[in-house]
Amino acid sequence: MKYGLIGEKLGHSYSKRIHEAMRQEAYELKELSREEFPEFMKERAFAGINVTIPYKQAVIPYLDRLDDAAARIGAVNTVVCRDGELWGYNTDYYGFAETLHENRIDVAGRKVLVLGNGGAAKAVLAVFEDEGAGSVLTVKYKREPGCLTYEEAACAHADADVIVNTSPVGMFPNCDASPMSLTPYKNLCAVCDLIYNPPVTRLLSDAAAQGAAAVNGLRMLVLQAKKASELFFGDVLPMEAADKIYGELL
Repeated sequence: MKYGLIGEKLGHSYSKRIHEAMRQEAYELKELSREEFPEFMKERAFAGINVTIPYKQAVIPYLDRLDDAAARIGAVNTVVCRDGELWGYNTDYYGFAETLHENRIDVAGRKVLVLGNGGAAKAVLAVFEDEGAGSVLTVKYKREPGCLTYEEAACAHADADVIVNTSPVGMFPNCDASPMSLTPYKNLCAVCDLIYNPPVTRLLSDAAAQGAAAVNGLRMLVLQAKKASELFFGDVLPMEAADKIYGELL
């Protein structure tokens, strides 16, 4: 494989379509079990890969160099092989930050809840820190250090302004699932769901019904892919290329 995406389950992925539309270059989807993943990384038989659930943090020990942003975030979703060395980057940060800006979601001074604490959540948290969010709280289905449970969040933080779902709950084919009820949250101005398949998750449908801006993860997906492709090939793609692919997928 020269270019492609690795992850445990990739049946929902649009990455092949996006990357091949950006470049006249084959892009593969390679599902790896947790047992297969270490050997794949040790072989280094690729020019550039994207990394998704559950390997965004697990990939780091196999890398020779980390971009400053990826080191700060603690998660990698893009790996480039240069002269036999593996370089790790995080383009989720760029994709999410641009999505906030394009949708005019201002988090400065506001209370934000981030659902989930995996690799994607780490990039989202870094964006909120840089955007000056007033407070950012991580919410998870089970009690862990630094995380609230959903019950605790609803009880003590129902005044949240923005909610972002970074968990896979609600992803195709489990489209009727939602990570949380929005009923207690009367102050919401925006809800973002990093899921893009389906384009309107139950969480986003509930958010729109409450009058909040509802933004899915498709734009973030396309923009992070644009940045990853630029790292693969060492150039800059015009934004029009991303806009065209985004429109077609939408």
